[in-house]
Amino acid sequence: MYYPKMSSDMQSSLPNDELLDATRRRFLSVSTAAGLGSTLFPGALLALATKPAGAQTAAQSDLRAWPEITPEMISAAAAIAAVKLTPEQEKMMMGGLVGQRNSALRVREMHLPNSVAPTAVFNPVPAGTPAPQPVPKQPVVLGAVLDVGPSVEGISPSQEDKLAFATIRQLGALLRGGKITSVELTKMYLARLKRYDSTLRFVITLTEERALAQAAAADRELAAGHDRGPLHGIPWGAKDLLAVKGYPTTWGAAGFEQQSFDEDAEVVKRLDAAGAVLIAKLTLGALAQGDLWGYPAGAGKPGGRTRNPWNTQQGSSGSSAGSASATSSGCVGFAIGTETLGSISSPSTRCGVTGLRPSFGLVPRTGAMALVWSMDKIGPITRSVEDCALVLNAIYGPDGRDHSVQQAPFHADLTADIHALRVGYIESAFKSPTLPPTSADESKSMTAAERAQRKAYIERRAYDNQFDRRALEVLRGMGVHLTPVELPSFRFSALLNILGAEAAAAFDELTISGRDALLSGQEPYDWPNGFRTSRLLPAVDYIQATRARTLALAAMHETFANFDVIVAPSEGAQLTATNLCGQPAVIVPNGLRGPDAPPFVRSADDEWPDYGGPGTPVSLTFLAPLYQDAKAVSLAHAYQLKTGFQLLHPKLA
Repeated sequence: MYYPKMSSDMQSSLPNDELLDATRRRFLSVSTAAGLGSTLFPGALLALATKPAGAQTAAQSDLRAWPEITPEMISAAAAIAAVKLTPEQEKMMMGGLVGQRNSALRVREMHLPNSVAPTAVFNPVPAGTPAPQPVPKQPVVLGAVLDVGPSVEGISPSQEDKLAFATIRQLGALLRGGKITSVELTKMYLARLKRYDSTLRFVITLTEERALAQAAAADRELAAGHDRGPLHGIPWGAKDLLAVKGYPTTWGAAGFEQQSFDEDAEVVKRLDAAGAVLIAKLTLGALAQGDLWGYPAGAGKPGGRTRNPWNTQQGSSGSSAGSASATSSGCVGFAIGTETLGSISSPSTRCGVTGLRPSFGLVPRTGAMALVWSMDKIGPITRSVEDCALVLNAIYGPDGRDHSVQQAPFHADLTADIHALRVGYIESAFKSPTLPPTSADESKSMTAAERAQRKAYIERRAYDNQFDRRALEVLRGMGVHLTPVELPSFRFSALLNILGAEAAAAFDELTISGRDALLSGQEPYDWPNGFRTSRLLPAVDYIQATRARTLALAAMHETFANFDVIVAPSEGAQLTATNLCGQPAVIVPNGLRGPDAPPFVRSADDEWPDYGGPGTPVSLTFLAPLYQDAKAVSLAHAYQLKTGFQLLHPKLA
């Protein structure tokens, strides 16, 4: 049955609520008649049916401010959504699409803040798998006092080069032994942050007043015998997407410089309770993308690219850019980062520090900027695996507000027998890469520069592969039995539409208002373009991707079922697969590139500085099944003690 579309005159004669009801009723009839669902590419249609240039933002949600939907619009939207429609079907859909658009505009009027999560909560535990059971929190079981960092024998506050790179455990021993105070530590790290920020660009806001008050309180409590645990009195830095009352929380992005919140993030509260001392809010790429933060180039205001302390011509990678750079350069005792798709792993690798990306749903994200509700994770960036375990032990567990958090245990035992662990390694990922053949058509279409870039990339990967293969030899030499394994044959990258859609929703008002033009990155690969592009993703295709993700969860669960730990290079397919499916990762330094390494070549515009080059760090990753983070921690800790790569630190000018 065909229902003629309501004319624009008829629409304007109805009050808005009546119009909405009328279009909804018509939509139901049209959908039933056409055999179509109620969410056929609304994003594509909304994107195509944009307002004329120069129209006022205030009119964005005015139902009559938008152009009339035409068959030509529907045809174009259908092509974007890869849906075939006949001219008759396009005409039939117009009334329903008006109602669909109006409903979306009504929701837009609510101005949903970033802190409002969807009602659907992602659970990475496959159906039929027992849910994690709550276990009382227990302290980390530490091994013997080994040389896991610079010696602290006879150290004094004047020996800054030794003190700055000490581990949490070593700093704690100095504090409890009366050899240094938390106030002295805090002042030292604050001074280093101020000294090196002009070069490394890792500070957004110093929390100096708060820090000195916390440090003084820690000294009083420790002197009185009130010991809050291993983090008591230790200065730390927060990625500036964690809310801290009384200070700006900028999310690293222009337009948010003065944003503030009335409540601390849950992770900040927990570290406060553990006695840790927050000294700075550290950089992140704008809205958690890369290491470029703050203002557009040439704006004459603070901002810029956070640098790698090992090679200050390189960016520190991101998005936990400042957390990794400040930890690597001995400017904080530890830091907190977040990861959606590599934001702990990548900067930890680039800066030669240790990162722990926990299982999805282990650490509450309350008070943290949301990017992708079903993928965001909060974890520590430190100078050792032991430090990571101590920090994670203080911040994990439900808070009653982030409904994604599981009642899962984290009981790290660094004395556990690693020989009892079932350890796999992703065999194909450890093979030396080769330049794949190109077809005649590809060869013709590639420029000389593109060919050279492709060749250089493979050469760097081939060089770095020696570190990966040597790691397997070291593990075998430690008595670890390694079993080859492969990731499931699954197109994990096809599911990244989920990331794009959720990120676009998290910052939809930024896109709608046009304030995305303020962000420092405006290239095709940057968030503003990505958010706009994701608005053309059909809702049906987003849901289909989430259904495919159910299959991915089951496949990954099956792969990990026979292993306690899986060892992998820190990049490649595992990074996408485990971030989508929630498995934890411990990223550890794995040596430095030698003088024979392919050279580092800085790009002329500094937009995407290349990585690598002599004297820069490489890393190795230890993966574990969901909520078995402690097993990856045990093996990574043992490997770190064997190799000692965590003892290497950059030489700062």
